[in-house]
Amino acid sequence: MKFQVSSTRLFSQLQAVSRAIGSKNALAILDDVLFRLEGNELALTASDGETTIRTRLEVENAEGSGTVAFGAKILIETFKQFPEVPLQFKIDEQNFGMTISSPNGEYSVVGVNGAEYPEVAFEAEQDSHALKMSSELLLDAISKTIFCTAEDELRPVMNGIFFDLTPEKATLVATDAHRLVRYTNTTVHVDEPASFILPKKPATLLKNVLVKDEGEVDIRFGARNVLFTFGNTEIVCRLIDGRYPNYNAVIPQNNTNIMTIDRMTLLSACKRVAVFANTSTALIRLALAENSVTISSQDIDFSTSAEEKLVCSYAGTPMAIGFKAPFLCEILSTIESDEVQLELADPARAGLILPSEDTENEELLMLLMPMLLND
Repeated sequence: MKFQVSSTRLFSQLQAVSRAIGSKNALAILDDVLFRLEGNELALTASDGETTIRTRLEVENAEGSGTVAFGAKILIETFKQFPEVPLQFKIDEQNFGMTISSPNGEYSVVGVNGAEYPEVAFEAEQDSHALKMSSELLLDAISKTIFCTAEDELRPVMNGIFFDLTPEKATLVATDAHRLVRYTNTTVHVDEPASFILPKKPATLLKNVLVKDEGEVDIRFGARNVLFTFGNTEIVCRLIDGRYPNYNAVIPQNNTNIMTIDRMTLLSACKRVAVFANTSTALIRLALAENSVTISSQDIDFSTSAEEKLVCSYAGTPMAIGFKAPFLCEILSTIESDEVQLELADPARAGLILPSEDTENEELLMLLMPMLLND
């Protein structure tokens, strides 16, 4: 097999697919990237046995066809050093050796038979569902939910993003039992109610790859796996099996104590005060009074403390509530509006953090569980 391709284009595609490769693979061949040449099209595939990503690019002066797998690490380390130059590839289909020729040199690597590569393929089922989302919308939805996914071996359903789809709207939910985020968009529809739980790794892959795409994403899913198709790229993965918790049941209602404040002002203050918090608890205290909030922390072991008083809009019951600083800061960093609302019922119940104004056709809700205050 022979073909010619731009060094930077090939490096960009190799970088994208290699993110699917696991750090500790049960099969040595899963450390490789699969090259498949058909006509003037080269397909690059990488997989960890659970998630597979495939991308295609046009090549020039192609001869022959076939599949061979080569080590991803050596290829990426080599190609990232090249400037924009044409590279000539010649692959021996007998011993699976590959010679790469550049204007200034020649490089040789040995691969393995591509027929041995175990790809995850989408399994079409009678009860499969399909929908379309713009890449911008899907990227935004994943970016606003993925940080709340858990790493829980006992409850694997918490380790992914829950897609709850109805004819009226699409809702994406993630929670780690301390935080919960619910993202809703009314422009996405399916014919009948359906749902699936997308694992964190393919969600992260989508987040990284969709940044460069501006088109539409076709999504097909069944009981076992899901296929995302956009541009020249496909991502297929196995879904998390199980029943997702009733997320609406944990969202407190009738939160009559509402604080409205500039998001960046609150975020910056929380970050400064958090420096002085106890390192094991990372607890910061928010004391709400009429049109003000006092943020404080202390570490008795090191005799350090901090306190800041901010102006806000608040006419509710005076109260103090504790939150884990990194969780609160991450939530405030994810929300994009200029102002945020903190809705509270009482210090023992979860606080709701929302943008003061939702974007058209979408709604974002963040929930954060409080921490016990000693005073």
